[in-house]
Amino acid sequence: MTGSVVPLRQLVLKVHSRCDLACRHCYVYEHADQSWTSRPTVISEEIVSRTALRLAEHAKAHELASVQVILHGGEPLLAGPGRLRFVCEQLRGALRGISDLDLRIHTNGLQLNQRYLDLFAEYDVRVGISLDGDRAANDRHRLYRDGRSSYDKVLAAIARLRQDRYRHLFAGILCTVDVRNDPVAVYDALALLRPPRIDFLLPHATWDTPPPRPQDTATPYADWLLAIHDRWTGQGRPVPVRLFDSVISTLGGGPAQTESMGLESADVVVVETDGTYEQADSLKTAYDGAPGTGKDVFRHTLDEVSRHPGMTARQHGLDDLSAQCRACPVVRSCGGGLFAHRYRGDGSGFDNPSVYCADLKQLVESLGTRTGVDAARPVDGFDALADGTDDGTAVRALAEIRQHVTLDLLKELNAEPARPAGKLWEPAWQLALDLQLRDERVLPSLLAHPYTRPWAIRCLDATASPDHLASLVAAAALPVGAADSVEVPVTDGIAYLPGAGRLRVETVGDSVELTSDVLRCAGWEPVRRLRFGGCEVALDDIDPYRDSFAVPVRSRLTDDEVALWRQVLPQAWQLIVQALPGTAAGMAAGLRVLSPLVAPPGPDATGAGSGFAALGLHLAPRDPEPVRAAADLVRGFRLGILDVLLDECELHDEADTSTGALLADTYARAATDTLHDDPRSAARTRARWRELSDSASLTALGRRFVDGIGRSL
Repeated sequence: MTGSVVPLRQLVLKVHSRCDLACRHCYVYEHADQSWTSRPTVISEEIVSRTALRLAEHAKAHELASVQVILHGGEPLLAGPGRLRFVCEQLRGALRGISDLDLRIHTNGLQLNQRYLDLFAEYDVRVGISLDGDRAANDRHRLYRDGRSSYDKVLAAIARLRQDRYRHLFAGILCTVDVRNDPVAVYDALALLRPPRIDFLLPHATWDTPPPRPQDTATPYADWLLAIHDRWTGQGRPVPVRLFDSVISTLGGGPAQTESMGLESADVVVVETDGTYEQADSLKTAYDGAPGTGKDVFRHTLDEVSRHPGMTARQHGLDDLSAQCRACPVVRSCGGGLFAHRYRGDGSGFDNPSVYCADLKQLVESLGTRTGVDAARPVDGFDALADGTDDGTAVRALAEIRQHVTLDLLKELNAEPARPAGKLWEPAWQLALDLQLRDERVLPSLLAHPYTRPWAIRCLDATASPDHLASLVAAAALPVGAADSVEVPVTDGIAYLPGAGRLRVETVGDSVELTSDVLRCAGWEPVRRLRFGGCEVALDDIDPYRDSFAVPVRSRLTDDEVALWRQVLPQAWQLIVQALPGTAAGMAAGLRVLSPLVAPPGPDATGAGSGFAALGLHLAPRDPEPVRAAADLVRGFRLGILDVLLDECELHDEADTSTGALLADTYARAATDTLHDDPRSAARTRARWRELSDSASLTALGRRFVDGIGRSL
C-alpha cells in the first residue's frame, strides 16, 4: 500500500442501467437516488476499456494479489453476449500478469441461457442469482411490470446453471428478507436448490424511511433470521449462509464476510454506465446523489476515489462509528451495520447506529449463545498460520498444544481398565511423575519429541510396545542428569534413547539398566545433527517409531549420505527463506527432526501424526534437487501445521474426508507454488481454493482459515 490510500479490491461495473423486472424493493429504481434516469442504457466499449486500465493501474501500484469485479445493473444480461464478451476480454487482458481476477455477475436469471453460460465458462465468470425464496415469497416483490411472476424462469435458470458443465460457475443465491414471508419456507426453498452459498440481505432502509415492522415485535428481522438458523443447524448446515458465518467469524475474532457487518475498511467502488465512480450502491437509499463522488474513469484514478471523504468515512473501523455503537458490546461483530442504514436526515447524517440496531444486537448475541462460539475461539496466531505470515509465535503456541494433546494420550493409556501390560510401563510412568516434580525440563522434553505421539496412538491400537515409555523417560532424564539410571527395553540387542541415539548392548534379557553416562558408552550411536541458516535439527534415522509417513523410512545413513544432506539442506533452506519468509520463521521455531525416506512422499500425502516438528524427506542420491527438497519440506511442514491445528480447532465436518483432503492439499500448494513459480500450478491451486471455499462442510472457523489461504494466493 502506498501512502494513506486504502486499496480498492472490489469494483462493481454497471454494464446496463435498466431491468426487465419491476421489483418493489429495488434500491436502484425505488429509492431516493434517481440518477439512473440520466445515464446511458448500456456501457460503452470505451468506458469498459478505460475502467479495465484504471483497475490494472491500481492493482499494480498496490501490488494486489487479487481483485474482484462484479458485473451489475439494472440487469446486466440485458447488455447482451457481445458486450459482455468485450467486458470479459478487456478485464482479463488488462489484469493478466498483474493480479488474479475474481470475475462475477449478479443477475435475476431471466435471460440466463446456454449462450451466456458458455461465455461465462470461457472467461470463468461466477454467477450469483437473486431469488427471495419459495413462490409466494418471491412473487411478493420480484414481478414483471405487468404483474406476472418471474419465479419459474428463475428456477429454470438455476437448473441450467446446476448442470455438471456449469456447476462450478454457480456463486450462490441472494435473498432479500421480508419478515412477512415464512422464514422456514424461504430457507427450505433455497436450500432445495443446493446453491454453494446463500446470502440473506436486509432490505435497504434508513431512519427516515424505516423498514416494515410488525406491531408488538421488537426485533422481527433477528427473529426471522434466527428461525432460519435453527432450521439450518437442525439440518446439519447443508449450505453456507454468509450472514451466519460472518457473525460467528467475527465473534471468534476473525474477519467479517459481508459488507453489511464487521469493522473492515470499505474497499468497494462502483463504475456506472456513464463512467462515473460512485460509492456503494446501497447509499442510493439515503438521499438523491448520496453515492456520488464527482469523479470518473477518464479523469481520475482509483487512488483519488479512495481518498474521497465518503470513502474515508468507512476506512477507520471503530473510530468511524457513532458513540452509541462504540460503546456496544457486540460492535466488533455488528460493525454498526451497513453504512447506508445509519442515515438520518436531521443533520446527523450517518453518525448513528443502524436502523436495524436492535435486530443486529439480538442476532449477534443469540448466535454467540447458540453456537458457543466463545468456547471455540481459535488458537493464537490462527490467521497468520492460514495466510503464511506467522513469525514463529503461532507455531510455538501450536507446539505447546501438541504437548498437551500428547500428555492426554498418555493419561488415556494409563487410565484404561486394562492398563498397558508391559513390565516397564508402570515404573516408567511413576518415574515420569516423580521427575515432573523434581525437574521441570524432563516432561516437556518427553512430550515435545515428535515421535512420542505416533507411538502412543499405536499403543492405543495395541500395535506398539508400552515399554517404550521407559526409553522416552530415559532420553529426557539421563542426558540432563535428572535421573541416575532408568531401565529400558532392548530390541534385537539395541536400547533406544529417542531423539538422542541408540546403544548396542550385550544382554540375555529384554531390558537393560542405563545410566547417565550412556552417551559415552562403547557401542553408542548418536542421532546426527544438521545445521543451516541458524537452525539445528536432528537427522533421525534411528527412532523405532519414526515410520509414520506416507512412505517407508530409510535405515541408518552412511557418512557419505549424511554429507550429501549437509550439502543440499542449506541450499533448500535458502530457497525457503527467500520465497516464503513466514514459513521459514515457523519452521525455525518448530522443526526439530528430519527423517530420511526411501522415496518422495508424493503429491497425495496428507501429513503424519508427528505434526510439524518431524518431517520425512527423500534426497535422490545421484542428483538431489534443492528446489524439490525445499518444496517437500514446505509441504510437509504445512501438512503438519494442519495436523496439529485440527487437534484444537474444528475446521470442517470430520465425516467429509474429501473436504479434509482438499483443505490439506490446498493449504500445502498455496506455499509450494511460490517456490516453483509455475503459473499453471498456481492457477490450479486457485481453482482448488475456490472449490474448497464452496464446501458446505466447512465450519465458520474453517471458512476463516480458508479465507486466509485465499489471502496468500
